[in-house]
Amino acid sequence: MAVEISKTDDVWTIIHNRPEARNAVDTEAAHALVEAFEKFEESEAKVAVFCGAGDHFCAGWDLKLAASLADPYKLEDYFTDLGFPVGSAPVGPGALGPSRMELSKPVIAAIEGAAVAGGMELALWADIRIMAETAYQGVYCRRWGITLMDGGSVRLPRLVGQGKALEIAMTGRKVTAEECYRIGLAEKIVPHGSARAEAEKMAQEIARFPQQAVRADRRSIIETRGMPLREALKVEWANGLEAIRLEGTAGAGRFRDGAGRHGDFEDI
Repeated sequence: MAVEISKTDDVWTIIHNRPEARNAVDTEAAHALVEAFEKFEESEAKVAVFCGAGDHFCAGWDLKLAASLADPYKLEDYFTDLGFPVGSAPVGPGALGPSRMELSKPVIAAIEGAAVAGGMELALWADIRIMAETAYQGVYCRRWGITLMDGGSVRLPRLVGQGKALEIAMTGRKVTAEECYRIGLAEKIVPHGSARAEAEKMAQEIARFPQQAVRADRRSIIETRGMPLREALKVEWANGLEAIRLEGTAGAGRFRDGAGRHGDFEDI
């Protein structure tokens, strides 16, 4: 089975299961990952954790598959069949599966070992990246003449800036977990072997909050990137007002009635 899903009521862990290939993505896996994230989007679950089976997150696009597409007509047909749609959520697949999906709920990437080439692009697709201290990222496809086609050239400079993105992309070098954290490619570094557990712990923390507000703020942060300030403030207001109507006033009522006093937020 290319993909496995471990479920609780609030958190789904979606596991790419091709450890024998360092979780490189072939056609079957791409479609299976899209299907898994579509099911998550439609479910009552609140947060997804995305990880790879075994010792690695993802080594990218399966190069054996890529080599089989040497005939230009085969390559064109392959990508035509995938469709590469662009638009509102959820859409897909791309060559790496969910890389073009736009979900309404957060995804945390739990990274052990390699997240390189297309695997780095999948990590960049997630909202948050938790990396083991021994994990690494990098545009390793540089050495094989494979381009970034699953969002890497778009998302990388948004996270680290244009100059650093160009340096990482054009050199194809290894980017350690420590450097990833320092430049904005990872949000948390954890001991080797603990990335999934730490990501699931963070997912449960996010899931316990009122979700309309979580999703409204997430949506505003994503949607307003690059907008002029005045337009961005309008989007923030519209997203926030709807959440306040749906759950904010009720939350304020809980505070009025005694919840959260003395800094105790365990029961919210």
